[in-house]
Amino acid sequence: MSYLYQLGERRVIEIMIRYLDVMPRIPVPFWDDVSAVDLGEDRLGVLKTDMLVWSTDIPPGMTHYQAARKAVIMNISDLGAKGVRTTGVLISLGLPRNTREEEAVEMARGMNAGAREYGAYVLGGDTCETDEIIISGMAFGIGEKGKLMLRSGARPRDILATTGAFGKTAAGFKILIEGLDAPDDLRRKLVDTVFVPRARVEEGVALAESGAVTASMDSSDGLAMSLYDLSRSSGVGFRVDQLPASPEARRFTELHNLELSDLVLYGGEEYELVLTVKPERIEDAKQALRRVGGELIEIGEVTEEKAIVYRSRDRLEPIKAGGWEHFKSSP
Repeated sequence: MSYLYQLGERRVIEIMIRYLDVMPRIPVPFWDDVSAVDLGEDRLGVLKTDMLVWSTDIPPGMTHYQAARKAVIMNISDLGAKGVRTTGVLISLGLPRNTREEEAVEMARGMNAGAREYGAYVLGGDTCETDEIIISGMAFGIGEKGKLMLRSGARPRDILATTGAFGKTAAGFKILIEGLDAPDDLRRKLVDTVFVPRARVEEGVALAESGAVTASMDSSDGLAMSLYDLSRSSGVGFRVDQLPASPEARRFTELHNLELSDLVLYGGEEYELVLTVKPERIEDAKQALRRVGGELIEIGEVTEEKAIVYRSRDRLEPIKAGGWEHFKSSP
């Protein structure tokens, strides 16, 4: 008999899936960012649920408003990674009986703000008494068959890319949780990435419309874990030739003599898209992102061999399967 801390989140999911009947002609297989049902006429109802638990997911200094907004954003982000805009959000809210009224009001404001930023609405939900604050969101939208960007389409020689740089949130968590310091301007930028995340919805929709993308997911569990999840679904490996490190992360590592690759690969919660693109369609993908004010950062290539490595000082180093994983990771 094993305990969950010995198994980790992904192993727990594997075990539980064994006991679930698979819906006939399921449009999106298990292990993707979202779930879906066929609505007919080439339309899919696309759904995602995710939750925040105060003791494990909320860093010191995050307000009730920010936490509730983030609970909405993290669900919207997963739909965006498939190329789908969110229509509505449901929230199940667990509150201790000693929660103050003003805290409940701030959470309501945060939920609403997160939804409205992306053109969606909170349509309702559930509230109950719990031992600590739990905010569980469920987002849904309408997708078009044939345009949904799943995790399972990457092929050897596709180009590996992201919609943004990495490392800022890892540095922000080091400030908030480990007490590391930084100059005020840098500290504000790093901490804001933790407290006020942004979802790449318009970028995801534009990429889906381009038809250039073969696989896509959001990076909320970290770049390394995203590569492993894409590898699992697509049956391929990856070679990272250039770490997509943010200038702020570089500056922070220089201040504290940290390893830049650790922040970039294993931080998590960037909410960027990690994607693979057909080589002959790379310019189409870049142009699609430019039209919505985004950019495509090429970082490597999909490989037939299932190893996941990155180029460091002219040699290939293995990327371990690190990042955030419930039951194993410390808050």
